[in-house]
Amino acid sequence: MQRIEHIYINGAFVTPHGSEWFDLFNPATEEVIGQVRLGDADDARLAIAAAKAAFPAFSRTSREQRMAMLQRMEAAMAAREDELFEAIVTEYGAPVSRARWMAAYSHQVIGEAAATLAEYPFERPAGSALVVMKPLGVAGLITPWNSNASFICGKLAAAMAAGCIAVIKPSEMSALQTQIVMEALHEAGLPPGVANIVNGRGDVVGAQISAHPDVAKISFTGSGAVGRAIMRSSADTLKRVTLELGGKSPTIVLDDADLATAVPLAVSAGFMNSGQACIAGTRILVPASRLAECEAAIVEQVRATPAGDPRDPATAIGPMVSARQWQRVQGYIRRGIEEGARVLIGGEGRPDGMTRGWLVKPTVFTDARNDMTIAREEIFGPVLTLIPYRDEAEAIAIANDTPYGLHGYVLTGDSARGARVASQIQAGRVLVNTLTHEPKAPFGGFKQSGIGRENSHYGLEAYLEPQAIVVG
Repeated sequence: MQRIEHIYINGAFVTPHGSEWFDLFNPATEEVIGQVRLGDADDARLAIAAAKAAFPAFSRTSREQRMAMLQRMEAAMAAREDELFEAIVTEYGAPVSRARWMAAYSHQVIGEAAATLAEYPFERPAGSALVVMKPLGVAGLITPWNSNASFICGKLAAAMAAGCIAVIKPSEMSALQTQIVMEALHEAGLPPGVANIVNGRGDVVGAQISAHPDVAKISFTGSGAVGRAIMRSSADTLKRVTLELGGKSPTIVLDDADLATAVPLAVSAGFMNSGQACIAGTRILVPASRLAECEAAIVEQVRATPAGDPRDPATAIGPMVSARQWQRVQGYIRRGIEEGARVLIGGEGRPDGMTRGWLVKPTVFTDARNDMTIAREEIFGPVLTLIPYRDEAEAIAIANDTPYGLHGYVLTGDSARGARVASQIQAGRVLVNTLTHEPKAPFGGFKQSGIGRENSHYGLEAYLEPQAIVVG
């Protein structure tokens, strides 16, 4: 059993002031596989102080110096891809096919930040003025458990590219991944204080980072409830805030779609990352005239999308990350039945033959309305809701009838029509006939799915403030 005893402050592994030990689980077996010692508010303050002291020198580094640091980080993370892959499968339960992508993306996203930095114009004319983009200062980065290493690397790389210093509060449930990232960052030889990582609870370490006057910027990925709390605590010091929150993304299957290609994409969009994804397309909107046809195709596809042991290459859906998350998903399935939706496939409990592990039966509801709880709230598990529509206008109206606006999908036989429909969906990103991730495009949400954007120059500018210099 692994015991993680240190946090990372000012370029060194240090024993935290906090004394609480947090159990780490393998969600496929429900067994305790390790423990992590959690930092407390004092540890957060020490990390912030180290970052504040390091900022003046780091903010004056050249583009070339920061690019070299990012390249060393990328190389160090790439060298640990296999180790990170193993941690993702073990402590998160991601199927091996998904885990490999996640492990690779953790270093690829650093390379993307370096490429953005190489061409970003930090100075530009504006009439008689020179506008200089200046780094904000100390950035507080708070990351979730559903892709912890990727979020740490992506947020940190963007902050460093801008010339900012970071204090990171990762998910305590992902401490194996965090340990690998910490070791890689140390091996990359970053200046002391540039990247500080404190394992700890959100209501302790995260709250201290959000409220501290020496933190200029918060970037958070997680739930809407926590995002709103961060906004409130950041308000007193007018922190700049980027929030990437939840989603209840629509997948519109247009009436001209070829179901043989559209349904596999729709099911994959809904069940991606075992359903534990803010961008999952969990509301599948289908033409009422083709409802029975769509139901039959979806049942067939779900049967070909097995949930099980994440180490089995045939597994498409792994376990939920924790017992609490498993119980949450089961509660939503019961709620859907109670509200009158019909279980098309799946239902409560574990998949047949599974006696351990926090596995959920891949579930699809039909005879559903968009005002039902299962269509309104983010479930964060492999549970999809099938909603019929009469015509294209109603499909768009249903898609937009949600407090969220992070992602959307349009499946059609006519790409031009798909792009036109996509432009009418109130979401930060809409994919037409694809599930491809484009790292150079902005990522973030409309409405209650968040504030601000990440990726490429959009994400870099979230850590910068324009200063206008006018010389008479």
